[in-house]
Amino acid sequence: MEHSSGVGVLDKAALVLTAVEHGPAGLADLVTRTGLTRATAHRLASALETHRLLARDAAGRFVPGPRLAAGSPTALPWELLDAAGRVLTALRDDTGESTQLYVRRGPVRLCVAAAERATGLRDTVPVGATLPMTAGSGAQVLLAFAATADPGLLTAAAFAPDVLEKVRRRGWAESVGEREPGLASVSAPVFGPAGLVAAVSLSGPVERLTRSPGRRHGPAIVAAARRLSAPADPPSPAQAPPDQREAAEGNAADHDG
Repeated sequence: MEHSSGVGVLDKAALVLTAVEHGPAGLADLVTRTGLTRATAHRLASALETHRLLARDAAGRFVPGPRLAAGSPTALPWELLDAAGRVLTALRDDTGESTQLYVRRGPVRLCVAAAERATGLRDTVPVGATLPMTAGSGAQVLLAFAATADPGLLTAAAFAPDVLEKVRRRGWAESVGEREPGLASVSAPVFGPAGLVAAVSLSGPVERLTRSPGRRHGPAIVAAARRLSAPADPPSPAQAPPDQREAAEGNAADHDG
């Protein structure tokens, strides 16, 4: 073991976390990467998953969990994660569309919670999935309300830089066909005491969301983001109800989750 704290169980847990940092890992991968026994690797990984330091991808492999939130200003608090399931489910039921919560991890964004539409055509984004920071309304929100600008990502983005100013002004973002043809989405920022924490999103086919998804779902997505934001936050323009005149701008915009 390269670094030892003298507390054996913590050092072994750190080995498991380090192993997952190198990519999704099944149990056999954890054993190979850590040198731990199969039983020990499974016990530690399961415990870390319980504490949301690890999660599972669609294939059942261990991936970094939402509490790590690498690349975010702060780790996600328990309160937000506990509330996310309820809020996303309510948003899904109200709108009939799949809903997600994203945090930024450097050049990508990580889905840390989701509520999928049960039937019909839908956009499925499993917990643990990573999406680009260069396309989609979730990326727009995470860039628009970030503490510092990221010129490199903006240069490669599918949306124009001036879109971010519109997002800040009206408090939500929309996209149509940016990440994947035929998909549309709407997103809004979630704030904590230190600023931006995450982006809450809903996504689905353009046929249902239309080419102006913000006009239809902007108020609902902002309300959901409010419920997930820290109550002590001062009022923010992003938390005000979307101006319907701003929403009308979506008619001319062809800007997905």
